[in-house]
Amino acid sequence: MDFRIEKLADLLVNYSCNLKQSENILIEYEGYESRNLIKAIIRKVYAAGGFPHVNIMDSQISRELLLQASDAQLEFDNHIALEQMKKMDAYIAVRGSENASELSDLPTTTFNRYSLLSKPVLDERVNNTKWVILRYPNNAMAQLAETSLEAFEDFYFDVCTLDYKKMSKAMDSLVEYMNKTCNVKIKGPGTDIEFSIKDIPAIKCAGGSNIPDGEVYTAPVKDSVNGYITYNTPSKEAGFTFENIRFEIKQGKIVKATSNDDDKINELLDTDEGSRYFGEFALGVNPYILHPMKDTLFDEKISGSFHLTPGACYDDAPNGNVSAVHWDLVNIQREDYGGGEIYFDDVLIRKDGLFTIPELAGLNPENLL
Repeated sequence: MDFRIEKLADLLVNYSCNLKQSENILIEYEGYESRNLIKAIIRKVYAAGGFPHVNIMDSQISRELLLQASDAQLEFDNHIALEQMKKMDAYIAVRGSENASELSDLPTTTFNRYSLLSKPVLDERVNNTKWVILRYPNNAMAQLAETSLEAFEDFYFDVCTLDYKKMSKAMDSLVEYMNKTCNVKIKGPGTDIEFSIKDIPAIKCAGGSNIPDGEVYTAPVKDSVNGYITYNTPSKEAGFTFENIRFEIKQGKIVKATSNDDDKINELLDTDEGSRYFGEFALGVNPYILHPMKDTLFDEKISGSFHLTPGACYDDAPNGNVSAVHWDLVNIQREDYGGGEIYFDDVLIRKDGLFTIPELAGLNPENLL
C-alpha cells in the first residue's frame, strides 16, 4: 500500500478527529478507488480504541432515489440518518465520485427540497461531532484539474499531508487581527464591496474539519454588506457549473444575481429567505493550491483567495443567517488572476494575494511550504 495513504489515514483519525478511546466514528465513502484509504482509516480507528461504522454512498443510486422521492420518504430517511448521527462522536467523509455532474439533471426544486429536509442531519454533524471531509484522487478529479492521474495524486498528497500544525500556529495572528477588526473593504476587477465583521469570532481551519485545509473564516454582520462582487472561479453546485457569477448587494441582501445561467442561479438563491444573505467570509492560504478545479474543498483554500458565501452561517461564527444553502464562492486575488486588495479598518492587509503587514506575513506561501 502507498505509504501516503497510511500517513493520510493517521492524520484524519488522530489529528483531524482527535479520536479517543471508546468513541464512535461514522465513516462515509463513495468510490471504488477510495477503499484502501477506508481500510487504513478503520485500522487507525481500532488502534485508537474507537468504534468505526461505515456507510457506502453512490451518486447514481442517490440520483435514482431523488428523482421520485416524496417528502414523506425523504423525511423518513433523514430521521434515520439523524438518529445515527446523534450516536456519533466523530465523522469522516471520503468522496470519490466517478462523475461530479451525476446530479446535474435533477430539477433545482428537487435538489433544494432535499437540502432543506436533510439540514438537521448536517447541523448535527457540523455542530456536535468532530468531523472532516475530503475528496479521494481519481480520474474524475484529475480531469477537473486538467492533469494526469499520477500528477494529481502527487499534488493531492502534498496538499493533504502538509504541516498543518505549522499552519495552525501561523493563523493565530490573523485570528487575533480579525477579532479586533470592525470593517472590511474588498476591491478588485468587478468587485467593490464592504461589510462589518464586528464582534463575530474568527475561526482558523488547519486540518481539523476539511482536508485539504487552509482558511480563516468569520461572517459579515448580516445586513452590513453593500456593493458588488464578481467571482473569478467557476463553481459546481447541484451538478451544474456556474461561471461569471456577479452579485449586487444592498443592506446584506443579494438584489441582483447573474451568471452563465441567470434563471438557475436565481432559483438556487430563492431556496429560502436566508439564501440571498451571506453566512461566511474567509481568507484562503493553502500554498499548494493555486488554481480552481471546480471542487469547493480545494478551491476555497486557494492561496491568495477569499470567499464570501451566500447562505447559512456556522454556529461558531454566528451572524443569525439561517438557510439550507451554504455556497462557498471564491475570488482569487493573486496578480495572475487580476489582483485585488483587502482592507481591515482602512488598513491594507493583503494586496494581490499577499499579506502586506509584518504580523500576517507568516501566512504568505513561502512561509508555509
